[in-house]
Amino acid sequence: MKVVDEDVLRVASVSRREGRRTVLAGVDLAVQSGETVALVGANGAGKSTLIRTILDLRAAHGGTITLAGRPNTDRRARAAVAYLPERFQPPTYLSGSEFLDYMLSLYRVGPADRGAREVAAALGLGAEALARPVATYSKGMGQLLGLTACIASGRRLLIFDEPMDGLDPAARVRLRQALEVRRAEGASVLFSTHLLTDAAEFADRIAILHDGRIAAAGSVAELCARFEADDLESAYLYCTGETAATA
Repeated sequence: MKVVDEDVLRVASVSRREGRRTVLAGVDLAVQSGETVALVGANGAGKSTLIRTILDLRAAHGGTITLAGRPNTDRRARAAVAYLPERFQPPTYLSGSEFLDYMLSLYRVGPADRGAREVAAALGLGAEALARPVATYSKGMGQLLGLTACIASGRRLLIFDEPMDGLDPAARVRLRQALEVRRAEGASVLFSTHLLTDAAEFADRIAILHDGRIAAAGSVAELCARFEADDLESAYLYCTGETAATA
């Protein structure tokens, strides 16, 4: 694992209510420079809500969030972040290349930047694919296009909500390799998933969101040791109370 030395994201005692329901109830989470953290939990656990709150797309009703040392409510803080939302769909009236150039302009990366095209090719989107209308893309190709824009953005923190959605096995391998390159350059990654295999495969640390809080966090080995479990799935079930912990 890459040696880390500072928090690029810190969430401290963050709460959020939606109507009468408490979705986040004192969440504590940190992502350090060069680290990949997976946020896991059941459907409806609040993973997407937490990500949107981190990005100030939803208001926190308590606690603090900092991005690269700045409060997340400071628009300058978000200059450190590239974000891919859940159920991402690029505009179908653009070509892949046009969409990529537009997104890179928003990230203030030069149009037709060679590095971005190299990222796209590494993820499986070559020049022929980028020249095609997005309307002709499969779900997985559209997802890869969004991931390309984020990875090529040069931002310090990449935040993905269910990034492996729609990706075939080969695309998953290519994504992992591309993220390893960015991490070697100092980037950090926070991604949500409800699939424990994705968390184990991609992340240095796994944070389990349950009952509005981070119930446990650590590497696969640390979580298995804490809950005296043989594998991550069993550790998760013990942590969330789905299975009684061993004595």
